[in-house]
Amino acid sequence: MVDFVIGVDGGGTGCRAAVAGRDGRIVATGAGGAANVLSDRAGSLRNIRTAIDAALAAAGLDKGALQRSGVLLGLAGSNVGDTAAFVAASLPAGRVEVVSDGLIALEGAIGDGDGAVAILGTGSIFFARLGGAVRSYGGWGFVIGDFGSGASLGRVALSAALLAHDRIIAASPLTHRLIAEFGGAPGPMVEFARTATPGDFGRFAPAVFAAAEEGDAVALDIVTKAAASVDLALDRIVDDGVDRISLLGGLAPLYPAYLAARHRPRLMSPVGNALAGAVALAARRFLGSEGGAQ
Repeated sequence: MVDFVIGVDGGGTGCRAAVAGRDGRIVATGAGGAANVLSDRAGSLRNIRTAIDAALAAAGLDKGALQRSGVLLGLAGSNVGDTAAFVAASLPAGRVEVVSDGLIALEGAIGDGDGAVAILGTGSIFFARLGGAVRSYGGWGFVIGDFGSGASLGRVALSAALLAHDRIIAASPLTHRLIAEFGGAPGPMVEFARTATPGDFGRFAPAVFAAAEEGDAVALDIVTKAAASVDLALDRIVDDGVDRISLLGGLAPLYPAYLAARHRPRLMSPVGNALAGAVALAARRFLGSEGGAQ
């Protein structure tokens, strides 16, 4: 039996936690740094604990309350290897369950009905629910997956800046701006990329979209190709029988104008956020509650 439930929304740029009582209602929240367990396990665990401890403190509870809590974590990268088991074993909570950040986003955005979410932030993943069955698409990490993500957009933009520097492609205001950020020479950019995290690359994505809106040819090419990859995933989801889709994540407001016309009527506003979804799932898993957090 648990006295509290804690939902955690962990992403590539930040982590949030919420504490709820046995009625499933959120009483306090806390925040921490990035929680992409694929790229930085130790750092992610520290940030998760920071967020949880902050939420407990805001609720007037001491850290010992964690041992009397059921914790459900929605984490980017949790679907790869032994990541979920590692995180679960590292938290001194009463009960722990680790799921994809996409699953809590799905729950928050559409509740427990049919629908889908496309999470387009530092990373990317797609989730769809049909008749109670949940299916994921993508989400395989920055190195070989996460198409349409901020990290991928940023990496491609820096690569294009180097191609323009070498006169392999035509330069544009975006490529000039990016190379200038590194002192006007490729060396510092290459050194940055050698150790950059997905979040480091992702910080360039808004500039790519902004340049595309201004008609920058390089930026338009990058965004158009990224949107086409998102369209492919949405096509698959629709073919699988789901046609209500919410776009989530930091890039969600920027993508609709670049998506195929066939998908725009299917887009719906989310009813709630991922943190509320994590708490709602935690309440069902640990308390058997059908209610959600408000």
